[in-house]
Amino acid sequence: MTETDAAQPDPSFRSGSPVGVDWNLLRETARAAMERAYVPYSKFPVGAAALTDTGRIVSGCNVENASYGLTLCAECSLVSDLVMGGGGHLVAFACVDGNGGVLMPCGRCRQLLYEHSAEGMVLDTVSGFKTIDEVIPDAFGPRQLEAYEASQKGRS
Repeated sequence: MTETDAAQPDPSFRSGSPVGVDWNLLRETARAAMERAYVPYSKFPVGAAALTDTGRIVSGCNVENASYGLTLCAECSLVSDLVMGGGGHLVAFACVDGNGGVLMPCGRCRQLLYEHSAEGMVLDTVSGFKTIDEVIPDAFGPRQLEAYEASQKGRS
């Protein structure tokens, strides 16, 4: 995990927009994480990095297992880094392969990222910048639970 003032979103940053995020720094951090991937079976290393709402950069890599179903995607270790570092919400995310090319998170990882995203989180995807709501439309997560709980107050 890295914490740096350079990672802070600049004043032009606004939710749902890639403007004001140092995408080169996120991609470089994802590439550095990818270098640590444990991939003896697929030989397909993946690294991920994200900026939090507090300015921290968190990162992760994929970790394979001989029992393939136990393999952890890079996004899983990124979220572990987020939680171990004190939590927060993800505002910008990048994921790369062994060649440094942009990767799109799988469906499971999109849900995992949604759980820990700030509203309007932006992802660097193979088809350009997209918000979390664009890559997992109509998602279910903490915001929906909070809305439901709020609707139930006073209904006893």
